[in-house]
Amino acid sequence: MIGDVSRLFTRTILAGGIALVAVSAAAQDNTDVLDGLEVPGLSSFAPPTTQGPLATSGQGEVKLSAHLTEGGPEITRGLVWRVFRPQADSEGKLPLVASSQGGSGVFSLEPGSYLVHASFGRAGATKRITVARDAGVESIVLDAGGLKLDAVLSGGLRIPAGKLRFSIYDEQPDATGERPLIIPDVKPNTVVRLNSGTYHVVSTYGKVNAVIRSDIHVEAGRLTEATVEHKAAELTMKLVREEGGEAIADTSWAVLTDSGDIVRESVGAFASMVLAEGEYAVVAKNRDRIYQREFKVVAGHNQDVEVLAVEDDGDG
Repeated sequence: MIGDVSRLFTRTILAGGIALVAVSAAAQDNTDVLDGLEVPGLSSFAPPTTQGPLATSGQGEVKLSAHLTEGGPEITRGLVWRVFRPQADSEGKLPLVASSQGGSGVFSLEPGSYLVHASFGRAGATKRITVARDAGVESIVLDAGGLKLDAVLSGGLRIPAGKLRFSIYDEQPDATGERPLIIPDVKPNTVVRLNSGTYHVVSTYGKVNAVIRSDIHVEAGRLTEATVEHKAAELTMKLVREEGGEAIADTSWAVLTDSGDIVRESVGAFASMVLAEGEYAVVAKNRDRIYQREFKVVAGHNQDVEVLAVEDDGDG
């Protein structure tokens, strides 16, 4: 776990953006890591497996261990190991000869050259090893750290965890101009293990337009905490015949920005949603009659927005 490597950190909040806090660690020497290696048949981040070594016979034994940084402590759990032959088969794939999960792994293999891939959460690294007849030890440096995300409202008010999600993207766009999605639907206060580097993080509060985007740098051997402050509020719209009256059922709703763009449509007696701070207009349609009103969203101020079903000019 990242917490086993570095447990000391502090936390700050930067209004309207990101606050990053990290714990110092040693830099990594990447000379043994085959950067950019494409392993056919292996996803970017290998899922955990309950399998033990697939190949137990042979004349050589090798113990594999992994570390977040060069000289850092050995990772004792959460690892997934896969050992491949370096020559592709007839289908162009590297044959998988052994796998295991947990901490360090001991493999009995025929003497020769192999490619070893270690994954730790969404972090991973590949190294070429040589197995001899005598027992040997190999270590792999993941060059990885942890990222923990959270968000608050203005004034430090907590956001219900069920209404808050994060998505982590690659920092650089691909050939299509879009950033590749690395991890979707990350819950707040979840430690995500990632290779060191800069990532584009999208924080979404609700399901409409309360979105904050930030670039966050993850360093090897460090736990980075990032807290976003959303300038948004929860709104409930209802169509009533008088102030404080009962909501009228079978109402169609459309919420527009001050520039006229529709941000949300729904049907029902109530229309509940989270909206970013700003000025809006709401249009309610019931039995072919249209009513509307303008309203303002103040960050952190949840409110009910009543639209009056007045009959004289159809304007709420």
